[in-house]
Amino acid sequence: MTPSALEADAADPPAVASLPAKITDCHVHIAAFPDGPNGCHISRRMLHSPLFRFLLRKHDLQVTDPASSNQKYVEQLRRELARSRYIGKAILLGMDGVYGENGKLDLDKTDFLVSNDYVLDLATRYPNEFLPGVSINPKRRDAIEELGRCIEAGAALVKVLPYVQGFDPADRSFASFYKAMAYHRIPLLSHVGYEFSLIGKDQSSGDPNRLRVPLDEGVIVIAAHGCSQGLVFYEKFYPTLLELARRYPRFYTDLSALTLPNRFGMLLRLRRHPELSDRLLFGTDYPLAVFHFPCWGRVPLAAVKQIIQATNRFDKQYLILKALGIGFRSFDQIVAGRSV
Repeated sequence: MTPSALEADAADPPAVASLPAKITDCHVHIAAFPDGPNGCHISRRMLHSPLFRFLLRKHDLQVTDPASSNQKYVEQLRRELARSRYIGKAILLGMDGVYGENGKLDLDKTDFLVSNDYVLDLATRYPNEFLPGVSINPKRRDAIEELGRCIEAGAALVKVLPYVQGFDPADRSFASFYKAMAYHRIPLLSHVGYEFSLIGKDQSSGDPNRLRVPLDEGVIVIAAHGCSQGLVFYEKFYPTLLELARRYPRFYTDLSALTLPNRFGMLLRLRRHPELSDRLLFGTDYPLAVFHFPCWGRVPLAAVKQIIQATNRFDKQYLILKALGIGFRSFDQIVAGRSV
């Protein structure tokens, strides 16, 4: 079979099933300082950005000691994951760079790069805890070859952040790449809405309507952060989320970061739609914090107390979603026919 034969043969998503004993977090970020051959990159302006400096302090990481800092972050993540009552695995997300019109990596325009080799290596070293979420900018000249290489190495999904990586997901010149993804049934996780944490470019690429091209090619698409715009209660993509879920059976959205003050408006909107529970995937956006205030006045006090007392970010996110009555699925439930 070839990618061109996809449409007639791609499997429909499986029926809704009850959650397994422990589920998979599909949206976990990994800190990766450049260290020898690990292929990672951080620009000077990224190192001096307020958010990055905050994360360095919070996790006690030292730029001057990249090897120790990288391992320290991994061990902190492993400890928190091991202590979770509900979450068993995390998909570690890579971050590809910016590519020029010649399809070559442009490091001068790339602020942050977490290489595929780095996340693949971590997943190989810790197979019981991590799955590799590789990142492939479809503008790179070897995009389809890199996709094949990563799938062979065990990639669980492909993560993109279009406006930071400098491409438009609706560009139909990427159709061959999307067909290859659909053929291999590997999901595309794409950030949508406004991007605060990285140095953004054209924010219009965050419109989830631009994901219709990969959806039309048969790709399993996961829109990040519940399709939230990220501008407090201004949720212009709310109707788009409902329409995409109605039209495309392979469209999903994750619930990562939706307890944040600038995104919880979408979380409350999702409470109104229990029919969407089979399209919602568990995610946290680790290492970002999980806030309990969306529960205030909406769930019983006993549940609020349990949530406040939860110190584990994975468990707190789980308990908040359950208390609010928001159903969701684990990532591994949507990848029928593939081993994850």
